[in-house]
Amino acid sequence: MSEKVVIRYPDGKILKGHVVHFSETDEDIKIKEDDTNKEMTIPVADLKAVFFVRSFEGKRTYSEKKIYGIREKKGDRAFVKFKDGETLMGFLIGDVPWDKKKGYFISKVESDQKGFFIMPVDRGSNNIKTFVLLGAVEDVSIMH
Repeated sequence: MSEKVVIRYPDGKILKGHVVHFSETDEDIKIKEDDTNKEMTIPVADLKAVFFVRSFEGKRTYSEKKIYGIREKKGDRAFVKFKDGETLMGFLIGDVPWDKKKGYFISKVESDQKGFFIMPVDRGSNNIKTFVLLGAVEDVSIMH
């Protein structure tokens, strides 16, 4: 079974499906839509974030904890502020599309990656990891 994703657009639109093909450097993500089972190709430039989830329903009664220290450190701590005002906090995982040696500034992208992965601080979160698209980000704060 392929990974479940919830795709978020900057305008708030949500699309749920299973990953057919995804890469941090590709122009598109291919998914099989959950409702229709139809295969779709979506330009990542149009997206805000791709949430890799445990279930499409989530846990309606669960209140996700938003503090560091409740989970072993998995990478640099990150606080992401999207252009629409939403915030996300977690641990950076994998490569980032900017040169860490020059600081954590996303204004000058140093690779062909379209974004970066962040893992939630709460192990009980429905989100396993989130791929954050650079075009949707207003600011990123990193704490070592």
